[in-house]
Amino acid sequence: QVQLVESGGGTVQAGHSLRLSCAASGRTFGSYAMGWFRQPPGKEREFVASINWSGVYTYYGDSVKGRFTISRDNAKNTVYLQMNSLKPEDTAVYYCALDRRRSAQDMGVMTPPYALDAWGQGTLVTVSS
Repeated sequence: QVQLVESGGGTVQAGHSLRLSCAASGRTFGSYAMGWFRQPPGKEREFVASINWSGVYTYYGDSVKGRFTISRDNAKNTVYLQMNSLKPEDTAVYYCALDRRRSAQDMGVMTPPYALDAWGQGTLVTVSS
């Protein structure tokens, strides 16, 4: 059973940056695609970014392309989300997720309710104007 724990959320002003981390338990972390999703207040969860097992291939939601970067360190069992040029509309609870069957590309075209194998508890990001 893989467990995912996000950290790094907080409150920042628009235009600033944050880096989220997602630490995974388990020896097979490096075999699976990972993704970041977010749920703004009162809205559905949405795809943010995904990365394949090796870190070579990455995919992004349209609203974050050019501003967010997903990366991973398999030696540390950790996936990151670097968020730059933050906007108030980026305010959301951010979740990382893992799936044993789907590719990173598959994650990018999924629709809610995103039936993935494992989810973290989420970390809140608030961007003030």
